[in-house]
Amino acid sequence: MNPSAPLPNHVHITRLFDAPREFVFQAWSEASHLSRWFAPNGCTILFKKLEFRAGGSYHSRILTPDGYECWCVGEYLEIVRNERIVYTMAVADEYGSKISPAEKGMDPAWPAVTTLTVTFEETDGKTKLTLLQTVDEALAKRTGAHPSWLQMFDRLDVDLAKTLNALWEKA
Repeated sequence: MNPSAPLPNHVHITRLFDAPREFVFQAWSEASHLSRWFAPNGCTILFKKLEFRAGGSYHSRILTPDGYECWCVGEYLEIVRNERIVYTMAVADEYGSKISPAEKGMDPAWPAVTTLTVTFEETDGKTKLTLLQTVDEALAKRTGAHPSWLQMFDRLDVDLAKTLNALWEKA
């Protein structure tokens, strides 16, 4: 099975970024970059742990403006520099222990663990990013997860533009 092929009814988002592939990949690989965009609008993210390597893990918290905390943990299953990242995501507590989504007040239909595959393709100096997540797309839209991805990609687009502009100004 092709790991980047969309699964029926699963989240499948494609976005074109006006930035070189290595910049877009780097934005996914370092906490300093992720902290600027890897949360929906109005939210912040903190990485308690980030081991960006195959077999490495992460533990993060998204904080909403009203004080709600969403902790997640996961493992990096595969990393091919500038090409692909495959990782898992599960709801957790602040100590890094997995908990059921229902325990956190989420939709009980949300899976305990999802797998995400992010691919990066060079396209005339731009990057085509494709995200696949093993959760029903209708459920992701209903719970806000799908719109959150779209907001995060908007934030990534702005962050990449700022980064590239800063580099141009230094040159």
